[in-house]
Amino acid sequence: MRPVLKPYDLLTIAFLILLSCLAVFSAPGNPQWTTLLATYAVLAVAILATAVYRTRVGPAKQGFHLSVVVSVITVLQVFNSLGVLIASLHASTFDPYLIAVDHALFGVHPTVWMERLISPLLTGLLQFAYISYYFIPLSLGIVLIAKDRFGAFEEVLFGILLCFYLSYLGYLFFPAIGPRFTLSQLQTGDLQFSPFIKTIQEALNGLEKNKTDAFPSGHTAVSLMCLYYAWKERERILFAGLIPVVTGLIVATVYLRYHYVIDVIGGIALAGLTVALAPGLRRLLSVTRGQSGFEEDSPEPSRDDS
Repeated sequence: MRPVLKPYDLLTIAFLILLSCLAVFSAPGNPQWTTLLATYAVLAVAILATAVYRTRVGPAKQGFHLSVVVSVITVLQVFNSLGVLIASLHASTFDPYLIAVDHALFGVHPTVWMERLISPLLTGLLQFAYISYYFIPLSLGIVLIAKDRFGAFEEVLFGILLCFYLSYLGYLFFPAIGPRFTLSQLQTGDLQFSPFIKTIQEALNGLEKNKTDAFPSGHTAVSLMCLYYAWKERERILFAGLIPVVTGLIVATVYLRYHYVIDVIGGIALAGLTVALAPGLRRLLSVTRGQSGFEEDSPEPSRDDS
């Protein structure tokens, strides 16, 4: 039985192939290129193996859920691998250019200007808003799966994965570490973290292996994509709940000194680009799959197909 490769499987495999080519290209100055190549190969094999399992179990939900887990793991592993790859491709970062753009737009450094707004309460609230980035896609996925809207879920999964991969291309071509490192000498005060919030920040810093992920703001792009899909899929309660959370998250990216304002603008543009590209690219990959002899499968009869 031939494995049924979903459009999001094909998208991920194509991106892994691109990264593998970049790893080989970086070989002269990258002693870890073979490790990167092995990582991408293992992830590709895991996707193919999951597709085989999903095809064999037919409409069973466990195959579908396993695919989602593998997709999430792939996104995280790829992100953590980018730091080594970027360092081997670029001798410096693009921070000076991003700083110059921000200063040209506002006449000040936005993170320095925002010092006048600092308070322990605001810092705590915005840190939680920033952390919500990890739960916003999860909440959308849970709502759709709980309602057996698997067709809608697969569309959302494809769009969000595309947004992640396009943001990763941004990191690869325009690496930047952000104002928390580059403008620290200009900041006259700290963010007044409580010990608890400081522990959260240190944990996030430890988990984030790639530090050159400022432009574009993936937090902004992915969160806006989730907000868009909540609106598109008419999940009104979720959409209403996400509006203040996503707004707080976007403000937090600059207030907490993770991003320049131009990063946020880039993230908004990226979300718009993804919304424009995702439907056509998904249809294209669906046609490619059909021409390869793959068959459609679904974990359950979807309400979207009725």
